[in-house]
Amino acid sequence: MDLQLSGKTALVTGASQGIGRATAKSLAAEGVQTAIAARRGELLSELADEIADAGHPRPVVIPHDIMAKDGPEDLALKALNALGSVDILINSAGGSRKVDLYADAQTWEEGMNMNFNTQRRLSHALLPQMIERSWGRIITISGKNEPEKHPGKINVAMSAKAAIHAWAKGLSNEVAQHGVTVNCLGPGKIMSEQIRKNYDEERRRKYAEEEIPIGYIGEPEDMAVVAAFLSSPLARYVTGVVIPVDGSFRKYAF
Repeated sequence: MDLQLSGKTALVTGASQGIGRATAKSLAAEGVQTAIAARRGELLSELADEIADAGHPRPVVIPHDIMAKDGPEDLALKALNALGSVDILINSAGGSRKVDLYADAQTWEEGMNMNFNTQRRLSHALLPQMIERSWGRIITISGKNEPEKHPGKINVAMSAKAAIHAWAKGLSNEVAQHGVTVNCLGPGKIMSEQIRKNYDEERRRKYAEEEIPIGYIGEPEDMAVVAAFLSSPLARYVTGVVIPVDGSFRKYAF
C-alpha cells in the first residue's frame, strides 16, 4: 500500500533507540525526509547511515536534550531550520519509573516534564506552521494510565500519560478543521534495552506465555508501522484517539 508520504517531512524524538528509531526508519522507507533527535548523537549518526545505505532520504541528525530549560522550543527551531517545515511530529521521548506515593514535588515535576510537558510544548511550537499549511500529524508514544497494584508506589508516568491523553483529545478537537490530526499510541510490552537487561530470554518467554494473550513480546517495528499509517494522508479521519499496540496485554475493554 502506498501511504502517500513521499516528500513529507517529520521530526522524530527519542530516535536513538527503540520505538523512535524504528519509526524513523519506517517513515524514511516511505520517502519522508526526517529529522531525528535524541541525546546520544553517535547512535543518531549510525541510524542516519543505516537509512541512507538502504537508499532512503538521509535524516538530519539533531543531538539534543529535550529536557533542557528551553529544550522543546529549541528543538522545534532546529528542525524547522533544517527541514523548512515539519509535517509530522513523532513524540517518542519519555520514560517511566515507580516512586513513593508521597514523593516530593521535584520528583513529580520531573516525571510530568519528561512524559507530558515536553511533548506538549514541542507540539505547540510546531503547530502554527502545520495550521498555516492546513496539514499536519502529531503522534505521541504514550502508554497506559491505569493504576498498578504496587502498595505504596505509584508510577509518576501514569499520571503524565493520563494528562497527555486528555490534552491530545482536546487539541484534536481544536485543530481538526485545519487538517491536523492528533493521536496517541499506547505500547504494551515492547522489546527494549531495559527489557533485555532485566529479563533473560527464558524469563521473557515465560512472561509472554503467561501475561500476553498473543504469546510474545512486541518489537519496536510493531509500533512503527501503526505510527507510519497514522502519519499518512490515508489516516485523515483518525484523530483524538489512543490506540493500544499491545497484543491484548492490557485488560481493559477499550
